[in-house]
Amino acid sequence: MLERSIGEFSRFLVIALGFTVFGFATGLWLLGLALALAIYLLWILLQQTRFDRWLSNGRQGPAPTSFGIWGEISDDFYRMQRRHRREKQKLHAMLRRVQDSTSALREGIVALEDDGNLAWWNPAAGDLLKLRADDAGQPLINFMRDPTFVRYVHDANMQGPLTLPAPGNDARTLQLEITRYGRDEALVIVRDVTRLHNLEQMRRDFVANVSHELRTPLTVIAGYLETLEGSGQAPKPWQRPLAQMREQTTRMTSLVNDLLLLARLETSERDTGREQVPVCELVERVAREARSLSADRHNIVVDCPQDAVLTGDAGELHSAFANLALNAVKYSPDGGDIQLRWSMDERGGHFSVRDSGIGIDPIHIPRLTERFYRVDAGRSRESGGTGLGLAIVKHVLLRHSGELSVESRPGRGSTFALHFPPHKLTSTAET
Repeated sequence: MLERSIGEFSRFLVIALGFTVFGFATGLWLLGLALALAIYLLWILLQQTRFDRWLSNGRQGPAPTSFGIWGEISDDFYRMQRRHRREKQKLHAMLRRVQDSTSALREGIVALEDDGNLAWWNPAAGDLLKLRADDAGQPLINFMRDPTFVRYVHDANMQGPLTLPAPGNDARTLQLEITRYGRDEALVIVRDVTRLHNLEQMRRDFVANVSHELRTPLTVIAGYLETLEGSGQAPKPWQRPLAQMREQTTRMTSLVNDLLLLARLETSERDTGREQVPVCELVERVAREARSLSADRHNIVVDCPQDAVLTGDAGELHSAFANLALNAVKYSPDGGDIQLRWSMDERGGHFSVRDSGIGIDPIHIPRLTERFYRVDAGRSRESGGTGLGLAIVKHVLLRHSGELSVESRPGRGSTFALHFPPHKLTSTAET
């Protein structure tokens, strides 16, 4: 830039010197110098006018030809224009490749601008959400009017995918997941999970129906076994087999009841319970049941320094609390300590069960809430567990906006905790 300025100043000096010499020769050197300055300024103004007209016309074609500093500026603009054109072509080619690749995907992809307005979508999303070309710029919630989805779009804290019926077709099930980026921009991934949804529904119906049908024959078998054992007429060699049959019938009945409860939790709507459940009273009740199962083999302590009222389904909450407490009794050695504790803070309410049992290897913790998952299959059968307790706890928490956390080390016991959000709690001082 400095070199250009020096060069342009040199040109002006040459012109001024020439007209000054002419002025000295004619005796009008001052007029000659003024004439040189006027001609130079006129030339500069002409070059600027041409360049400004080229810019105003949208820089169509190459920059105007000139010499001097304006010629160099025109050449620079021309080079920048060519470089910009090449970069623009590269971006267009990249955009076409991205659009072609996303168009080939079976999953729908929707790009949202500010306020959740439709910016772009691939053909799969257009088919799944019934979008047309003239829908661009409209809010996505105009086409997905489910209140749950509206909250999902506007609440940045909501995580994970959302499963909903397809717009205009309840027989089709969609899974939508939002990824947010930039400033109020988002990408929505839409998948057709109808087949998986139907298979899952078939599994639930099968489990529920089979479990329900098993209750009647189990009740009959248990009744006859009780009659035979109570009559005292059974031959002595049969007494041991009858006791084992009764034990296994009781275990199978417990399994059927757990399956039916789990099926009901999975199929019913969330957040349906509106009962006001006193937490300390619930914890004391669960402690009594744990002490009954323990038969004084464990030291069970209750710590509930601050009572509260938990909004939800009383039966489901009792099931979740009791499953943790009874598991602690089953997997703790005789003489072990078990603590049932309720606490509250700014994050909500927390019910924890800490035992002094055998502990759990951390690699098993992520799978503990799976149905029938067992860390130690032999020990679980000996304890009489069904393998569904923590799965029931998980679904109860889902229906009460809660979370489960597990801390455990082999040989150091375990701590299972249920966490409930503040909006589910009411202090007893307020009631």
